[in-house]
Amino acid sequence: MKKFFLLFVLISFSSCSTLKTASVVEKSVEDKIKLYIKKFAPAAVKNMRFYKIPASITLAQGVLESGYGESTLAKKANNHFGIKCHKGWKGKSITHDDDEEDECFRSYKNPLKSYRDHSLFLVDRDRYKSLFELKRKDYEGWAKGLKAAGYATDPKYAEKLISLIERFELTRFDE
Repeated sequence: MKKFFLLFVLISFSSCSTLKTASVVEKSVEDKIKLYIKKFAPAAVKNMRFYKIPASITLAQGVLESGYGESTLAKKANNHFGIKCHKGWKGKSITHDDDEEDECFRSYKNPLKSYRDHSLFLVDRDRYKSLFELKRKDYEGWAKGLKAAGYATDPKYAEKLISLIERFELTRFDE
């Protein structure tokens, strides 16, 4: 009976420790996302004023696409939006596995260049033209429109953007 009790206590302690660790990890990720938002909100707002893309959308995409600045593309290429080279790209590039092996992605001198290029990428392509008819505060329309226009292959892309915007109250940057 003592062995059973000791085993029960060890398992219980182990479970509590695991739950506590998971909670700390989740909190840590949330803190990193908040720091990312704080760091890049000024760039998103500046680009919103000039290019008319809601800062909430830009920030949510930056958080999601770059893994809040922790992804390989963000770290090695300052690419915070997963923008591929596409036809006509004359800048620096990096190869990275995504939908296919060794795909060409744009590389930037710093993250702010990535933020600006993201805006230009959306403004300069006809497939995103209808988004600019939406109101700036219509983040749901923008998120669904980006997905519909083929910005990302993830079927839940729009829902993920909307969730980030609501969870971190990113609409405050759209004012």
